[in-house]
Amino acid sequence: MVLSTILFIALAAIFALGFAFFQYLFRSKRRTRNVYIFFALRFLSVFVLLILLINPEMSSTTYKIVKPNLVLAVDDSESIAHLDQADAVRAIVQQLEQNEEIQERFNLQQVSFGEKLSSGSDLKFNEPQTDISAALNQVDKLYRKENTAVIIISDGNQSIGRDFQYFKVRDNVEVFPVVVGDTAKYADLQLSNLNVNRYAFLNNRFPVEAIINYTGEENISANFVIRSGENVIYSEEVKLSDVQNSAIIGTTLPASQLGVLTYEAEIIPLENEKNKINNAEKFAVEVIDERTNVLILSAIAHPDLGALKKSIESNEQRKATIQYIDSENVELQDFQLTILYQPNNSFKMVIDEIQQENINYFLITGTKTDWNFLNSNQEQFQKDASFQDQDVFPVVNENFNKFQFEDIGFVDFPPLQGKFGSIELLNNSFNTLLFQQIEGIETEQPLLAISDKNTSKQGVLFGENIWNWRSQSYLENDNFRQFDDFLSKVIQNLSSKKRRDRLTVDYESFYYGNNSVTISAQYFDENYEFDPRAKITIQLTHQETEENIEAPLLLRNNQYEVNLGNLKAGEYSFKVQPENSTISENGSFTIIDFNVEQQFISADIEKLQFLAENNDATLYFPDLTQNLISDLLQDKRFLPVQKSREKTVPLIDWYFLLFLLVLLLAAEWFYRKYSGLI
Repeated sequence: MVLSTILFIALAAIFALGFAFFQYLFRSKRRTRNVYIFFALRFLSVFVLLILLINPEMSSTTYKIVKPNLVLAVDDSESIAHLDQADAVRAIVQQLEQNEEIQERFNLQQVSFGEKLSSGSDLKFNEPQTDISAALNQVDKLYRKENTAVIIISDGNQSIGRDFQYFKVRDNVEVFPVVVGDTAKYADLQLSNLNVNRYAFLNNRFPVEAIINYTGEENISANFVIRSGENVIYSEEVKLSDVQNSAIIGTTLPASQLGVLTYEAEIIPLENEKNKINNAEKFAVEVIDERTNVLILSAIAHPDLGALKKSIESNEQRKATIQYIDSENVELQDFQLTILYQPNNSFKMVIDEIQQENINYFLITGTKTDWNFLNSNQEQFQKDASFQDQDVFPVVNENFNKFQFEDIGFVDFPPLQGKFGSIELLNNSFNTLLFQQIEGIETEQPLLAISDKNTSKQGVLFGENIWNWRSQSYLENDNFRQFDDFLSKVIQNLSSKKRRDRLTVDYESFYYGNNSVTISAQYFDENYEFDPRAKITIQLTHQETEENIEAPLLLRNNQYEVNLGNLKAGEYSFKVQPENSTISENGSFTIIDFNVEQQFISADIEKLQFLAENNDATLYFPDLTQNLISDLLQDKRFLPVQKSREKTVPLIDWYFLLFLLVLLLAAEWFYRKYSGLI
């Protein structure tokens, strides 16, 4: 309490004493017992009131002992069990947890890690991936404000994530690596990486790149092969040594049939090789047919025709044919998409056939379009067109959701030209991709819109001179790629034969065995609005064992999703169906047998050693756990700290003083009443 507060309290006592004295004792001739009682009560009540007004602060100090943290971060991945180190890891953990001096000195906590960090002491050694760097980073963040020692028990074999050997902990966190597993080096050939595209186009060749690593001192020669079933479809001899200890093999394979094609790549093992699991890896490629024939049909010659043809054919899987409406033998059924360029009354038969046969089409209008004919021969949109030409600039619709596309710089593109007039979309299934900007004013009039109705798709572009857009894209990027990619996505969507389904399921054709299988779905009501109330289940069947799995799909981020975990290798078929509905979706996928955690034959002592050196620490071995305990107990960085806490409380917060003041005033009033003075 400061001196000024003490002085105020003393003055308050003097004032209260003087106030009570002048009221009851000054010039009082009869100083009876009652007078002294009233004097005492008045002095106390005035003094308490003044104390509350002064409101002095009272301080108290408490002390406690703060122990440093000792975090046991244990590798719970399959590689620990694969190297037969599960019992050794449990023994290290038990020795640390049961040490009484450790328990007295530290706050002991255990976490485990595989792909992610998790709390608890239940070690199963079944994590399919190992990310040591992520585990260190999370522990470092969790304890960044506390003095902490981290004992990381691992074989050092990391399958995903950043290289952990360069990780540097914060100043108040210290790391103590403990290596488990065989640290000896054996001669070993390893297919360390296999790079393959997930998809390939029919009748094309797809690339395969394999990276071979060799650990050993002798010069060797081995064969690298790729098999399709029992047939070897590629073979190459590889020569390696302790100096030239890696090789990259690249080749291409034919995509000769549709569907998922499975292969096996293998580097033939050495005669006395200890671990042969990491010599082979299965992979798969889904072959798809994206060949598309596009018909560009026009009544006039225009630069847009050539620009469209070149842009479409920039994709080798697509072919564009330009025909004029007066040509003979126009067979629309030979094409997946028909582009109608500025139609007039000569397009009458073509438009009738398109409507009758539900053929996909892309309509482009402009200054030469016969709007009277177009308005009377289709029911998708109407335009009150005049004879005046009009420049229209594009504005991207951020809410467009039919497919993903990139803004290729539409704001800087020159305008398209069309006829002046308002546009009304009669088909509510149209989704506008580009709006019109006219004379600097953004409107809700569509410039480019796409629709799917029944079993066909329609697109419409209300403007000509799209060749200017392609030229502008070239000026900005020194190539046509961005514009061609944008138009390619439009063409791909319009040429697709898929109709709009109320239930859509998104999944991969194949998964690798070390990855979890996630399947998502979207379900729409009869008005094609997303239904968040549905109960959807998936029924999964293993084709060989006929084992059945049934699980619900949970609503997450405007879609339904199920994580089936790590399924065993094989082919699966599934059925997704909402409850109380006849709508369902069937599919199938393949699980490729692969376990990255079984690719290791020994502990990676070099990386753990570098991690220790990078953090000014020591690398420990399982038989030296007692040395680790001694070092922790003797390390002065991890001494318990006595911390004090000073708590300051204003006196007005002491509620009993308020009750005392009320009690004193009440006692004086009742005593006056009792004495007959009131």
